[in-house]
Amino acid sequence: MKFAIKRTAFLQQLNNVQRAISTKTTIPILTGLKLELTADKLTLTGSDADISIQTVISIEDENAQLEISQPGSVVLPARFFSEIIKKLPTDNFSLEVNENLQTTILSGPASFTVNGLDAVEYPHLPEVESSQQLTLPADLFKKVINQTTIAASDQESRPILTGVHLMIDQQQLTAVATDSHRLSQRKIPLENETAAYDIIVPSRSLTELARMLPDSTAKIELRISENQILCSFSQTVFYSRLLEGNYPDTTQLIPQTSETELEVNAVEFLAAIERASLLSHEGNYNIVKLSLDPERQTAQIFGNTPEIGNVEEKLKFQNLTGKNLEISFNPDYMKDALRSFGQSTVKIDFTQPLRSFTLVPSENQTDFVQLITPVRTY
Repeated sequence: MKFAIKRTAFLQQLNNVQRAISTKTTIPILTGLKLELTADKLTLTGSDADISIQTVISIEDENAQLEISQPGSVVLPARFFSEIIKKLPTDNFSLEVNENLQTTILSGPASFTVNGLDAVEYPHLPEVESSQQLTLPADLFKKVINQTTIAASDQESRPILTGVHLMIDQQQLTAVATDSHRLSQRKIPLENETAAYDIIVPSRSLTELARMLPDSTAKIELRISENQILCSFSQTVFYSRLLEGNYPDTTQLIPQTSETELEVNAVEFLAAIERASLLSHEGNYNIVKLSLDPERQTAQIFGNTPEIGNVEEKLKFQNLTGKNLEISFNPDYMKDALRSFGQSTVKIDFTQPLRSFTLVPSENQTDFVQLITPVRTY
């Protein structure tokens, strides 16, 4: 096996594939990167058994300047190989594998020799047998992922909640995540899609996928099988296993009525929460209190840490109606929720001090909702 290639083009694809490679895997060969060279392309593969990523560099890609001398395949230790490629002295390098799988990397005056493994031992990628496929704009799906994964649990004690529930039905995609303390739900229309699916994708998989997706309207394709989801875009294919089990019914968690409504600029409110949480993070209880008085048209936020001090700030708002209310919550949950709305104006609906409250954009209120459970302080 022998080829030469432009380092920056190779490194870009290598960084993508490395997202799937873990040093903690129980299968030693999966700590490696698989390189497979044919007469017209170089294929890079990485996997940790849960996530698999495969990307192709074609001989026709002018930016890559791929020159193929001898086809073949090898598995190289991903971490060491990546560090070598990053630190090569020139922007072109050659790679050659001999019969003993010793791999020589040449770049200008530098020469590295790395021991490889037989690619035959590398597990086959999962097969996703699905005749139906969904086509979505990459930037839209990326936004859906970023808006929902923040609410997924990171506790393995309830593994089903570490995933994002994706439901596709009646030409609509609904994505829901909850850790039982907060919830995020996003809906987007799917034109000309007749497929129906109900799956749970690990939030970690979606987070890694979002980091790879382009910030453009370029189309991506999703294929779903019984236990795998496949996403293909550009020259890259991303596989993830699905979580098994039934996701909790979250439809009853979102309040349909409210007694107090606050409308604020998401960026301004986020800045106020960040100031209030400066002290709350230092105490034993990470809590911020919000006091609303529609009669006097005042809204105030409080952060109190007895060991250090307290903070109090009057909030700017666009609208405040309903009953007087005092409510306490985790400021980190509120910050995550507010960031997901970007620059928009947010309407926050409250019912009672110990009942969950919701955040929705002032426009298109049914498309996106964040829910936060308050904290009991007495």
